[in-house]
Amino acid sequence: MSTKTGVHEGLHIEPIDNADDIIQAFDCVCQAFGRQVQDGIFKILYPEWETPEGRMRGAARMVNRWQRTTTNSSGNPNTVFLKATLPCAETPDKRIIAGFAIWVQASNGEGHGDPVTKKEDLATALNLEDLFPGNEPEQRYICQTLSSLHKYRTEVVKEKATAVPPAVMILDMCAVDPAHQRKGIAGALVQWGLDEAQRRGNLELITEGSAMGRHVYGKMGFKPQSEIEYSVDPEFLARSRPSNVFMRTGESS
Repeated sequence: MSTKTGVHEGLHIEPIDNADDIIQAFDCVCQAFGRQVQDGIFKILYPEWETPEGRMRGAARMVNRWQRTTTNSSGNPNTVFLKATLPCAETPDKRIIAGFAIWVQASNGEGHGDPVTKKEDLATALNLEDLFPGNEPEQRYICQTLSSLHKYRTEVVKEKATAVPPAVMILDMCAVDPAHQRKGIAGALVQWGLDEAQRRGNLELITEGSAMGRHVYGKMGFKPQSEIEYSVDPEFLARSRPSNVFMRTGESS
C-alpha cells in the first residue's frame, strides 16, 4: 500500500505501522469527537478521555485493537488504521498526524473479512468488565447503543453473503484534528478507502455518517439510507447520543 499525496500540499495518507502513531492519532480522535462535538458514544467508550490517565487508557485500547488485526485470504489486513500527516510548521522535516481513519473489510464468509460483532458478544469483544467493572447498567447501555448504531451495517454484511466477493468496506471511524480541518484531510482519508475497495474486488462501502462528516461522504458517493434510531432502556433515554445516518455507495467504481 503506497503513500498518497492528498489535496492539501504536503498531505500524506498511509496505513499506520507502529503503536506510537496509534497513540498520536488517538489525540486527533479526542480533539474531534471529545472536545469539538462532544460525541456521546465516544465518551462512553473512552471514559475520562479528557484526563491524561483516561487518554492513556483509551490510546492503549486503540493500540490493542490494532495489534489484533487479522488478514483475509488474499493477505490484506481486514482492519486498516490510516493516518493523514502534514509537515510540522515549526520543524518542516518532521510530520504531524492531523487526521485518522479506520477502514474495515467485513464479511460473514470465512477468509473474506471480519464478521460484525453480534449484540450478545459486544461485552466480551469490548472487554466491558474491564472498562466498567461491576457496572451492569453502563455495560448494558454501551451494548444497546452500539448494536443500534451498527444495525444497518450488520444487515448489509448479511445481504452480501451471495456477493462476489461476499464483503464490504466499512468506514468505522474518521476524525480530523479541528486545528487542521478544511484542508481536504477527511476527503483524502475517504478517497483512500474508495481506491482500496476497488482494488479488493470492487467492494461496496458503508458508514454511519455523523452530522459533521456526512456532507463529505455525500460528495464522494455515499448515499444516505436511514437515520440511526437508538433502542435503549427507558433509564437511558435522557442521555445524549449523536445524530448518525447510515450511508452506502453501491459497488465501488
